[in-house]
Amino acid sequence: MTVKLALTDWLVIVVYFSAVVFVGFRAARKARGHLDEYLVAGRSLTLPVFIATLVSTWYGGILGVGEFSYRYGISNWFIFGVPYYVFAVIFAVFLAPRIHKAKLHTIPDKLRETYGDRTANMGSFLTLFIVTPAPYVLMVGIIVEMLFGWSLVLSVVFATAVSIAYLYSGGLHSDVKTNAFEFVMMYIGFGVILPFCYLNYGGLSFINSHVPPGHLTLTGGNSWQYIIAWFFIASWTLIDPAFHQRCYAAKSGSVARYGILLSILFWLFFDFMTSVTGLYARALLPHLAHPAMSYPALAEMVLPAFIKGLFYVGLLATIMSSLESLTFISAVTIGKDILFRMLRRHESEPESHRRIMRYSQVGIFLTALISIAIALLIPSIIQIWYDLGTVFIPGLLIPLMSSYFPKLRADRKYIFLSMTFGWTVSLAWLLSGVIAGGTMNPQYPLGIQPMYPGLSLSVVFYLAGIFEKLRGLAGADATERLKSELHSEGEGKSLS
Repeated sequence: MTVKLALTDWLVIVVYFSAVVFVGFRAARKARGHLDEYLVAGRSLTLPVFIATLVSTWYGGILGVGEFSYRYGISNWFIFGVPYYVFAVIFAVFLAPRIHKAKLHTIPDKLRETYGDRTANMGSFLTLFIVTPAPYVLMVGIIVEMLFGWSLVLSVVFATAVSIAYLYSGGLHSDVKTNAFEFVMMYIGFGVILPFCYLNYGGLSFINSHVPPGHLTLTGGNSWQYIIAWFFIASWTLIDPAFHQRCYAAKSGSVARYGILLSILFWLFFDFMTSVTGLYARALLPHLAHPAMSYPALAEMVLPAFIKGLFYVGLLATIMSSLESLTFISAVTIGKDILFRMLRRHESEPESHRRIMRYSQVGIFLTALISIAIALLIPSIIQIWYDLGTVFIPGLLIPLMSSYFPKLRADRKYIFLSMTFGWTVSLAWLLSGVIAGGTMNPQYPLGIQPMYPGLSLSVVFYLAGIFEKLRGLAGADATERLKSELHSEGEGKSLS
């Protein structure tokens, strides 16, 4: 796709990149030498910062959203909006205060505390895949390639390097400060394109007469099994490491709870803007060869100089905020939950903290290399999302959720089996479908999406663990009653 930028557009883009780097390195001064400062920003996030970093982090897949809106219309909101709002409310009400109260750093920390090393180690492995920034590396690389005319490889490397340079020294402090700046820019970016579309072409009546009828239905022509699978994938919210990390970093449990609830309103408004923009793209560019490029193509058609630069900055900010956050979470998972555990030493706590920080810094580089490789090998944004969600959510969902509710915890042996079979069965189901029909048209066994068998087995083993726990408690109660009866009988005989 050809992009034509005026000098003012280039100026806006250069200023944006410079500002991100400046904000990131400036915030890094707070994180030096302190583990809590580096990993969870000193547990000091106030409500505005919490909202800004969570909203921007959770909305990085903007090209995928554009592609889905272009292909299926408002079902983008129904599939990628509504279920996430529901699970975000559940997270805010039932989980956020508990997570903050735990005062931990990562998801594997909680699994280790509740279910032991074996489950935590596998949880680290699953978390690493859940948080891979590969889709965002690919998206920001595509935007840079389009703007600068470089090769995709060079674009991906450049964009990744700019996005993570300050994380090495600044940790979460740098992440949340740049997220706050990017939060503002992403709303400005989409806020400027809609008025031009409306004033030049009209409103709802224009859209209604220029898009296929299915684009204005909730399903968009997709099967209900496919849609329900995406609804289950929205449970990703409950195990999303960014949600957990922000709750650990919040100033209080109420900041975590109300921050998420208020974030839903911001997501709702942004979803409205992105969905309507996608409908305008479909109405004005009905024969677009690459639907993932629908937003940039629309910008080229309707926006004047300078405003176009602001829009491209909005796209970059939306993607880079997620790329930064997921890179850092992935780096901490590698450094703290994997390398530090593998290379254990008997040492003082300050030295352990310094090693965790060093390993996490190594993890930043490893994450970048792995993500670049995945992005170049699987050049499909929505496919990466779907495959990762459908495979790894069934492994993490039940073990992690139950860990925060003592009454819902099962025997750790069964939790390990629940986690193991949850993701391995889903992976085997996915691979069998790809082998049978290829990556673009997989033929799954019995026509069932991969998430369902994995999640079903995970539930089966969890319920078996609950049953074992209840049987054990019943046996303990019976023993206690027997002891009480024998004790009472003994007292009666002694009195007689």
